[in-house]
Amino acid sequence: MSLIKITTKGRYALRMMVDLAEQETRNYISLKDVAGRQDISKKYLEQIVPALTQAGLLTTERGPLGGYRLARSPDQITAGDILRVTEGSFTHVTCVDVPGSCERSSECPTISIWQGLSDVVEKYLDGITLRDIVDRQKESYSNSWII
Repeated sequence: MSLIKITTKGRYALRMMVDLAEQETRNYISLKDVAGRQDISKKYLEQIVPALTQAGLLTTERGPLGGYRLARSPDQITAGDILRVTEGSFTHVTCVDVPGSCERSSECPTISIWQGLSDVVEKYLDGITLRDIVDRQKESYSNSWII
């Protein structure tokens, strides 16, 4: 049983943002380069970019030296920030996500369980920054010995 299903859109958005964070540059990076490194369709990424830009997570520049870059430092963007843009709410039941949607919510014995679950997921995802992911990736590379 799966309570939360992160879509391809969410997974790809997170990978794209991690890729940009890994570049550690203030230069703009082409979507073609990101798509190539991540083995993701450029057209698919083009569908994700507007939402991330509108949410203030990406900045864009047109032209030959244009492309995309993080709008903030990698330690200021969390997995939660990105997934909220692509997936919406982290709640699992409508009565928690839309207050007043259930006439029984005021006396429901289980609503606190669903709220607690949403709080745990949100706290976890908001506790992981792009910097954390990049650092973990670098650490895993440095711990692999090739002879």
